[in-house]
Amino acid sequence: MKPQFLAQTFSSPAAGLKDAVVTLNNGARMPWLGLGVWQIPSDDETERVVATALSAGYRSIDTAALYRNERGVGNAIRASGVPREQLFVTTKVWNDDMRADRVEQAFDDSLRKLGLDYVDLYLLHWPIAGKIVRSWQALERLQRGGQVKSIGVSNFMIPHLEELFASARVSPAVNQIEYHPYLQSRDVVAFCRSKGIQMQAWSPLMQGGRVLTDPVVVRIAETHRKTPAQVVLRWDMQGGVITIPKSVHASRIRENADVFNFELSDAEMAAITALERAERTGADPFNFNF
Repeated sequence: MKPQFLAQTFSSPAAGLKDAVVTLNNGARMPWLGLGVWQIPSDDETERVVATALSAGYRSIDTAALYRNERGVGNAIRASGVPREQLFVTTKVWNDDMRADRVEQAFDDSLRKLGLDYVDLYLLHWPIAGKIVRSWQALERLQRGGQVKSIGVSNFMIPHLEELFASARVSPAVNQIEYHPYLQSRDVVAFCRSKGIQMQAWSPLMQGGRVLTDPVVVRIAETHRKTPAQVVLRWDMQGGVITIPKSVHASRIRENADVFNFELSDAEMAAITALERAERTGADPFNFNF
């Protein structure tokens, strides 16, 4: 079955950004397309970028303690005038805090920097050996306390999820992994779907990488009079994967949102899916040293 929003007509990108949502396994509603702020180096620039995105209609913002720009995200949210209940804010606990068993304290730090009463989604940023269960239990406590609406994981592969499930009382709502036509992790996607976990793509455009010049993607983009980036983002969502492209440029932020008025055919979806080559731009979840 296709995601429900694909059967709907949206009058503008802003309407799609607001109304194209997926229902997570706990009943929360999360936009299919959001803004990522990884590698935006300062709070001031982050505030400008997020303000641009919110003004364009974005309602989902993804940050993390590691990015050191949570304060900028919060400043933009408060200045925007957008009601808090219309926004979906994600942040993540960093590895050092998991290793030190200070997940809840780290969350308090993030909440203070964001200047919010709660976050919509809190993620374990990476699967830290020996700390998965204890860290997940801390997220469960935060959710029970009401300061986190949904909890999930990032960069978790099947063995990491199986370790979590062995003692979890709450199933992750989301698993955010590197995902694009050149890296599809189909076994992980299938496992998560069997458990009701929503997949989310980070680095969906390979940080502006070679996938955007792939002849298959370029040809499909020309057919629809869209950009290669728009085609890849549409492929994500049409395949049931939430996506959070990052850009600091207003024109690209608007371009990335203009994906709600066309649909890829089954043949076009299959052609992009056939581009799989297990090519990472980021670290391997089974072999990282940070």
